Amino acid sequence: MTQSNRCIIYVAVFITGMTALAIELTASRLVGTMYGNSNLVWAAIIGLILVFLAVGYFLGGRLADRKPTQSIMFQLMFWGGYATALIPLIAKPIMRLAADAFDQLQFGILIGSFIVVLILLIIPMTMLGMISPYAIRLSLNDRETSGKISGQLYAISTIGSFIGAFLPVIVLIPIIGTLRTFLAFGLLTSLTALIGIWKSGSRRFIIVYILLVSVMTVAFFWFGNHSLKASQGQIYETESAYNYIQVLQQDGYRLLRLNEGQGVHSEWHPTQLFYGGPWEQFLAGPFFNAPDGENGYDPSHVKRIAIIGLAAGTSARQATAVFGEIPIDGYEIDPVIIVVGKRYFGMNLANLNTQAVDGRWGIAHSNSKYDLIIIDAYRPPYIPWHLTTLEFFQIIAQHLTPHGVVAINVGRAPDDRRLINGFCQTLSQVFPSLYVMDLPDTFNSIIYATVQPTKVENFYRNLLAFYPRSDIHPLLLEVMQRFVLYQKPVEKSNMVFTDDRAPIEWLTNNLVLNFIFSGEVKQLQ
Repeated sequence: MTQSNRCIIYVAVFITGMTALAIELTASRLVGTMYGNSNLVWAAIIGLILVFLAVGYFLGGRLADRKPTQSIMFQLMFWGGYATALIPLIAKPIMRLAADAFDQLQFGILIGSFIVVLILLIIPMTMLGMISPYAIRLSLNDRETSGKISGQLYAISTIGSFIGAFLPVIVLIPIIGTLRTFLAFGLLTSLTALIGIWKSGSRRFIIVYILLVSVMTVAFFWFGNHSLKASQGQIYETESAYNYIQVLQQDGYRLLRLNEGQGVHSEWHPTQLFYGGPWEQFLAGPFFNAPDGENGYDPSHVKRIAIIGLAAGTSARQATAVFGEIPIDGYEIDPVIIVVGKRYFGMNLANLNTQAVDGRWGIAHSNSKYDLIIIDAYRPPYIPWHLTTLEFFQIIAQHLTPHGVVAINVGRAPDDRRLINGFCQTLSQVFPSLYVMDLPDTFNSIIYATVQPTKVENFYRNLLAFYPRSDIHPLLLEVMQRFVLYQKPVEKSNMVFTDDRAPIEWLTNNLVLNFIFSGEVKQLQ
């Protein structure tokens, strides 16, 4: 084998290794826009891709022994790249169908669409898997160098996979989107294969291959003006390294939806501040403290707030209306959401300091003490476990003032409160007093925990003291009244979440699956 031929084989192995892992990560984003990024979804994608690759290794090894020619290897690579490029073309209408099904909770269509999209990965992943054993077979000269050659090829493939792990997520998906990322890797793989086919001397169908690559190139640019979803009322969509982001306009309200879109993460209206969601309900937290006197625990005692899970700033705008222009530190890990919040959700408050960092890291490195810390960073099944643990809540407690309160939005199923109870048990190790309410007509509960020992009678006395006062914002009265109406008893469990053991995925997966198969979904339709 000439040095030139060996080089093109090494390049082929590098490109196929990179493309294989890029497909895995990009497929997770494609599927995640409809089904989320739970570990169940990841397990399905990774597990099936490994099976498809294993089939490719097996078939590639057998075919390489029977027909050890560069021409066949590069033709396999070409069609693997082309099949990669076809994934978005075929998946897009399926994903549109799945998006409508998700909005209507039609789980039969959802599951069917999920299976079809994963099946689309069979051909490209199997063909790309065939390249490595083929490359080894073609590169071996004798037994004495077989280990060296195999090691080099595996190393090159692994380096390609390493790049393929970062390139889609950090660079391509945020810049050109999920669909065109598939096309980009398909095009790169097919072009590399085309060079290999030409160098191998097999030029019988070279014109056909060139035409197919041309079609792929046209598709790449054509997809630039097509949306990933087309939900009713959609006015904007984009993709970041963290999320698929969607803005909807419905009846004068703007809604922020992420990924599968089943939850609303922020809401905005030009004249309304009450949305019936969790955002305003956090504001009730400070008023479990004992009243100062006949006028109650004055809202002016709230001098600084932190929000972990800022999203597009709904809670920050409501808090500013109720407490005045006090400093608010908003932690939102996705910088693109911050940009969207400023553009579409009026998140241009002079008193709001936005920080695009992980909430735990941000609060741990803050030099401030807060009277209220809001945690709105999780909703099943997408709970970042490191924001649920005893150690995390100890950090929270260290950054609260002596009369500080933490308020947390937690998801649940209608008849399954294990997640809520686990949170309460964990919080009780740090905070002396806890309170829980269920948000009406939702699957959300709010947990309040106070630094000082408090009692619910304080809250009632504060509410009664606020009624005659003209300086109390109506939104605060509304949310305090809602707590009184929808308060729930605090139940404990035998589970404390720690950095060493926080079985959040097990709990949330069990919660979601039980809900789906319990028949309660049909009652909601």
